[in-house]
Amino acid sequence: MLDILIIGGGPIGIACGLAAQKAGFSFLIVEKGCLVNSLYNYPSTMTFFSTSEKLEIGGIPFVTISNKPVRAEALEYYRRVATSNHLPINLFEEVISLKKEGDIYNVVTSKGEYQAKYVILSTGFYDIAVNLNIPGEDLPKVQHYYKDPHYYAMQKIVVVGSSNSAIDVALETYRKGAEVTLVIRGDEISKRVKYWVRPDVINRIKEGSIKAYFNSNLKAIREFEVDIETPDGNITIPNDFVMAMTGYKPNFEFLKKLGITLSEDKFIPQYNPETMETNVLGLYLAGVVCGGLDTHLWFIENSRVHADMILADILRKK
Repeated sequence: MLDILIIGGGPIGIACGLAAQKAGFSFLIVEKGCLVNSLYNYPSTMTFFSTSEKLEIGGIPFVTISNKPVRAEALEYYRRVATSNHLPINLFEEVISLKKEGDIYNVVTSKGEYQAKYVILSTGFYDIAVNLNIPGEDLPKVQHYYKDPHYYAMQKIVVVGSSNSAIDVALETYRKGAEVTLVIRGDEISKRVKYWVRPDVINRIKEGSIKAYFNSNLKAIREFEVDIETPDGNITIPNDFVMAMTGYKPNFEFLKKLGITLSEDKFIPQYNPETMETNVLGLYLAGVVCGGLDTHLWFIENSRVHADMILADILRKK
C-alpha cells in the first residue's frame, strides 16, 4: 500500500515526488514514456523562455552556462535530480485504469497493479496534438512534432500557426535552406512569441525570405500541394511537408473516466486552487493538466508550487 501514486514523470511529477519524499510518505511515480518525456520530445535546438532558476524544483540549483537553458541541459538537470535523490520511478509504464474503492485507489498499469491512499495526476498535455480536421491531414508528410531542421533542407514547407513552436520551426528550417510558408489564422505573429525571436520572424517576412498568409487557413493537403484560404481567395501552392504546429491538449477522456468534472467551454478540470484537489476526493492535479485547452496558462515555473500545495493538504488530512 502506497501513500501516494504520482502519474507522470515530468518536471512537476518529479517535484511532487521530491515533496512526498521530504514529507516522509511512501510513493511511486509512473510514467508511460521516458523520464521527462515531453521535454525529450521538444526540438533538439530548443532554448527555454524561462531562466534556469525558474525551472528549478525541490530547491535544487539548476546551473547553466547561459541565462536561458537549452533542452539538453534541462534533460540532464531533471535526470540528475531524479537519480541523485533516488526517486522511485517506473518508466514506460502506462496507467490503464484507476478506480476508488472506499478510501483506497486501485491503479492498474501496463506492468502491474498498485494501491494508494492518494493520487497526483501530473500528465501534462504534449501527447495529443490538436488536429486541423481537413482533408489530407493523415498523410505521412504532415507532422505535429518537430525535432530538427536539417531534415527539411531544400524542401517546400508549410508551417501552420504563429506561436513559439511554429515560429521556431519556420525560422530554423528557413536557415537550413527550406522554402517556408507560414499560414496564420490571425492578423499578426502571436504576442507570446519569445521577445528575442518575434522581431526576427517579422523582419524575415517583411524582406520576403519567409512567405506569410495572415487571416488564412489551410484547407486541404495533397501529396505534392496544399490549398490555402486567404482574404484574397483560395490558392494552391507546391508543398513537400506540412508542419501543423497547432498545439496540444491533455487527455480529456482519461480525466473524465476518473470522474473529474470538466468545464463545457475549455474543458478545464474542477479543482480547489488552494489545495489542487479535484472534485474526486484524494485525487490531485499538478502542472499544465490544470489548464484544459488553455495550455499556455501553466508551465514549469508557475506550477512547480503545486507540489508543495498538494503535500501540505495531504499532511493536514493525515
